[in-house]
Amino acid sequence: MPADRTTLPPDAPSALPGNGASPRWATLMVATCNVLNLAQAGRHFYNGQDPYSQAEFERKVTWLGERFKALNADVIAVQEVWDELALRAAVARSGLQYGFVAVPGAENGPGQPGAQGTPRVGIVTRLKVESVESLTDFPSAAVVQVPGLGLHTRFERPPLVATLRLKHGQALCVITAHLKSKRPKFLEDAAGKINEDTDDPAVQALGTLRSLIMRASEALALRLKVVELLHRTRLPLVLMGDLNDSPHSVTTQLIAATSQVAYDKGARDHALFSAWDVQGEAALRRDVAYSHIHQGYPEVLDQVLVSEEFVATSRAAIGDVRRVEVFNDHLFEGRDRSRSDHGFVRALLRLRLPDLPPSVN
Repeated sequence: MPADRTTLPPDAPSALPGNGASPRWATLMVATCNVLNLAQAGRHFYNGQDPYSQAEFERKVTWLGERFKALNADVIAVQEVWDELALRAAVARSGLQYGFVAVPGAENGPGQPGAQGTPRVGIVTRLKVESVESLTDFPSAAVVQVPGLGLHTRFERPPLVATLRLKHGQALCVITAHLKSKRPKFLEDAAGKINEDTDDPAVQALGTLRSLIMRASEALALRLKVVELLHRTRLPLVLMGDLNDSPHSVTTQLIAATSQVAYDKGARDHALFSAWDVQGEAALRRDVAYSHIHQGYPEVLDQVLVSEEFVATSRAAIGDVRRVEVFNDHLFEGRDRSRSDHGFVRALLRLRLPDLPPSVN
């Protein structure tokens, strides 16, 4: 879908200001995709997991290319990429034209062996890219003590902050994030081997607590960045990715602070809103909006959050969310690492174009 398609919808939000004429819109399709350990053939990524064979790699990038083609998004936030070259291969298989593909920390080339230790996040876009920044270290306010591990001072998978610009000149901030999972964090020796009894229920509980504390501190660090970007600005912002918890969980709300709006209307200035909750086409909402299935239970881990500039009822709105869709049929096609174990979430956003000057008679 073109990034700047001008339309004249009859159902444009009345809350957006104008001069009485029908508003003109730039449409923007965004999507978030956890691509499940996307790596080059033959490269080791996790202990206990075999590298992809060439045949497996071909199946994976072909499958992803087909999904990217179906999404046809202007901006794709990707997670779990070990090799940027592998992502570029998947994008090429889509047959679509993207001018920018980047996964900082997973580059391949002389002296660049791809991601090490943990996969990275990246961005694929048709829009003009003005800047890209990886957030690695926490601000001091987000540093916490983790039992048995010491101070947690940095992101395991650094979020990516990109400043983009639409054709009509509007700036847009897109943050790609992948927070710490709920999987227990066990203590390891210098060689990276677990040195705790993982069958001990008390050890399991403490490992889960470590993961929760780490995810919460990452959420706080991300929240502080969101406030820095949004406070008393009119910058539209979209945060996408695998947040490893539900939209109303404590950790997600640490980032979004949506609930604060009920008590303080001024909090809208730096709050984020679930695109699913503020979309305009309510008739399209369905009860199958889950993006992951864990032990038979559907969950919403992969999210699209937007600033108030995309909330049609806000005085600060310069756009809206038209609809949100979850592409999750493949979750029922059996476990196969050539596919993802997450659904892909796509949102259609709009940004208002400047009013045309009155015609001169």
